Amino acid sequence: MKIKGVQYISSEYLKNTKGVKPEQVIRFLEDFRKLHYGKKTTPSKLISIRVPQNLLNTFKKKSEIENIGYQAKIKKLMRDWVDS
Repeated sequence: MKIKGVQYISSEYLKNTKGVKPEQVIRFLEDFRKLHYGKKTTPSKLISIRVPQNLLNTFKKKSEIENIGYQAKIKKLMRDWVDS
């Protein structure tokens, strides 16, 4: 069983963050995402996903035409979507 830590937020912390603008929050989140999900390589995770057979066949064929493996193309599409 995994035990999760509890985060306690002090009154001082709340006071200091009260004036934070939405643009600052967005910048912080974007920087955090880049730091943790940026260009550095991390171990891959095997997943299972159900895809209609005709969609998969068409995707594989189009990837072959573009001279890229279909799994690499899926990862590229995922990265592009996260970065947008």
